[in-house]
Amino acid sequence: MIKRKWPMYLAILAVVIAISYTYTKIKYKTPEENIQEVTPVIGDIQTVITSTATVQPQNRLEIKPPINGRIDEILVKEGDEVKTGQVLVLMSSTERAALLDAARTRSPEEIKYWSEVYRPTPLLSPIDGEVIVSQDDPGQIVTSNDVVMVLSDKLMVQAQVDETDIGKIRVGQKATITLDAYPNIKITGEVSHIYYESTTVNNVVIYYVDILPDAVSDVFRSGMSATVSIVEDAKRDVLMLPLAAVKNNDSGSYVLLSQGNGKKPIERKITTGISDEKNVEIVSGLTGENKVLITTQKYKASSSKTGTNPLMPSMPKRKK
Repeated sequence: MIKRKWPMYLAILAVVIAISYTYTKIKYKTPEENIQEVTPVIGDIQTVITSTATVQPQNRLEIKPPINGRIDEILVKEGDEVKTGQVLVLMSSTERAALLDAARTRSPEEIKYWSEVYRPTPLLSPIDGEVIVSQDDPGQIVTSNDVVMVLSDKLMVQAQVDETDIGKIRVGQKATITLDAYPNIKITGEVSHIYYESTTVNNVVIYYVDILPDAVSDVFRSGMSATVSIVEDAKRDVLMLPLAAVKNNDSGSYVLLSQGNGKKPIERKITTGISDEKNVEIVSGLTGENKVLITTQKYKASSSKTGTNPLMPSMPKRKK
């Protein structure tokens, strides 16, 4: 009989412990107001729109051979800068490759003869740019549909901007690019193009925005992930306050103005401008000489005199 009651006793004990713990947590924490006095300062402020992005070629050009045949020699490698008209690859047509293979079974003179009579076909660069893909090796058989090499005239960053923010983006806005692989390197650029057609990514409607870097860094690689901060608005030498100092009600924004000498602070109505993650612009209502109070609440453990847990046994008082 006793064994059957053990689960019930354990359940009751667990409930008592839980109530005791909850009571202790609530009873021994009381709010405490923390007051900090600040003065408006003059500084620069800007609002930014942040989005994820990917490094991509601005113009991606695939080089395909005009004929079917075999690659004889590749004259450039990935990362090389090339000029318009520069020879990238030498290849033999199917007929030339067959003649050279037959000549190799006869004599070196035959090989030399057919090599000079039947010249290889060059693949030329149509643009000034950089080689970003070169995967084939000499001896590879290719057709006119195969991509032998990929060129890019310039690497740029393509950002994914949420539809709620796309109305704030304009061509020419300044931006800061941070590569995930090199978080300490900051690259400046500007918005060059805003796409007109939307795309849905993870059930979110986004618009692609092209960001051209002012100077392409050596660490740029096509396909790299990046974070882009586009400057929506920026102001210099404006009066600013920490965001925590500004409060809002039905009539607008206000601050608590210190009166000094232990006097009760008064509410001062203000007009605000742009804000960032830390500060807000003060358009009117304050000067640099005003002292503003920031009030915050924090919780602090109270003393044991505030009460005891009714579920815990108390020590008997000593008789004097």
